Amino acid sequence: MKPLLVFLVSTAWAFTRGQYYYQELMNYLENRMLAIEDRMELWNEQTHRYHSELKEFKKLTAETMNALGKDHSLLLKDLEGAAARVDHVEREMDYLETQTAPRACANKADKVLEQGAWSVEESRTDEEEEEDWEEVRARVSDCVDILSSIRSVKILKRVGSPKGMWIRDPRSSKVYVFNGTRGHSIYQFSSVLDFSSSPGVNHSRQIQLPSVWMGPGSTVYNGYLYYIQQEAGTEVQVVKYDLLSGSVTDTAMFPVESHAPVYTLNPETTADLAADDEGLWLLYANSDSEPNINLAKMDPATLDIEEMWDTRCPRENAEAAFIVCGTVYVVYNTRLASRSRVQCVFDVNDMVLSEEAPLLYFPRRYGAHASLKYSPEEKQLYAWDDGYQILYRLTMKRKLLV
Repeated sequence: MKPLLVFLVSTAWAFTRGQYYYQELMNYLENRMLAIEDRMELWNEQTHRYHSELKEFKKLTAETMNALGKDHSLLLKDLEGAAARVDHVEREMDYLETQTAPRACANKADKVLEQGAWSVEESRTDEEEEEDWEEVRARVSDCVDILSSIRSVKILKRVGSPKGMWIRDPRSSKVYVFNGTRGHSIYQFSSVLDFSSSPGVNHSRQIQLPSVWMGPGSTVYNGYLYYIQQEAGTEVQVVKYDLLSGSVTDTAMFPVESHAPVYTLNPETTADLAADDEGLWLLYANSDSEPNINLAKMDPATLDIEEMWDTRCPRENAEAAFIVCGTVYVVYNTRLASRSRVQCVFDVNDMVLSEEAPLLYFPRRYGAHASLKYSPEEKQLYAWDDGYQILYRLTMKRKLLV
């Protein structure tokens, strides 16, 4: 009987203790649930507040964007009006410059008159007339064209580096592109149309030259490429390259004491080769201390220097130059690129009157010309301006040599 009593008491004690732990567990779980409910309620309140604030912010943002859109439209209209006014002012400036432009810095002793405008102002002796006729017979250029104006401008495309050069070979109509200021290769296109329609210079025939070309001062003449070469530690050379056979046919040492740039605004141009109706020319600077641009007439077959001149055209603020009928036209600008202008003219025959030397302004474009190459057959310039390839069609007038 006693063991049974002990068992019953133990069982009752265990049951009572289990009920106590169960009740404690339930209380703990209930407290945890209350805490979770409180947090959920707080989260709901915060979410509602954030949602309200977000709606208010969205409303303010929409109002601000609408106001900005209206301001942008007004600003765009103002800018369009300003652009129209600037274009109108530039056209008026171009007109005024052609009517009242100051004279270019041509040689005072020049003696070329426009046809129909020549008159004898003073009597001459027979000896003076004979001397004048002697000068005419000994003149370097027989061409009678002088630049009158820029007739039209065509922006062909933009491809390549900010500085470079492009030119058309009149014999084959092929176009050659020199991208950058130096390199081993050039790019050939079959025509100007092919070049304008191409997506880039890489979609063309690439010609690997035997040496590095330096600066945008190359030219093409009678099927030959003439370019400037300067290897490390060596003298500057003029190289004649046969575009048909793909070989160098001749080289000549550069006739200067130092490697001074010919144009201060384009220091990469150590020398500038040009071709016109009269042949091959070389523009260069004798030294860093030399203030003026020098000119040399070259034999295109042998690269011999036939004659040399001091053009009296300053190198300072010069950006490029081109030659038409033996007359050098130097184009000037400013350090902060502005309007390019022909401000100095030099004729190898010393026969361009100061009054007749045109001071021409190029239409305002992008920056400054890295190169200007004249095509005698087309009477136009192939220009490279801040990566843009531009064609300037020129108007010529005839002159009488007296």
